[in-house]
Amino acid sequence: SFIGEESVAAGEGSVLTDNPTWIIDPIDGTTNFVHRFPFVAVSIGFVVNKKIEFGIVYSCVEDKMYTARKGKGAFCNGQKLQVSGQEDITKSLLVTELGSNRDPETVKIILSNMERLLSIPIHG
Repeated sequence: SFIGEESVAAGEGSVLTDNPTWIIDPIDGTTNFVHRFPFVAVSIGFVVNKKIEFGIVYSCVEDKMYTARKGKGAFCNGQKLQVSGQEDITKSLLVTELGSNRDPETVKIILSNMERLLSIPIHG
């Protein structure tokens, strides 16, 4: 099976089943792409029994290929990635994306979530 982000965004329905399924977003960062902001990627995932098996993200502008496989780790251009081990949240950097839905109820939820995030004593 195939699920394409662009077709789902256009209103086509999709159902994730237990079948092996490719999930593809050919322009991950569409808003960035439209505004010529250089953070755009091609993202591909493969799912079996509704569980991710592996994923690939190609950051076009940076020419970086990120890969990950269940139980095998994550890599950038073939070099193994690992988390920092930082456990003190006050030394963390928080990054979020607000989405493009401006429905009043959705905006209310987003702002409520942002308020909770901003109350955490983070570094930045």
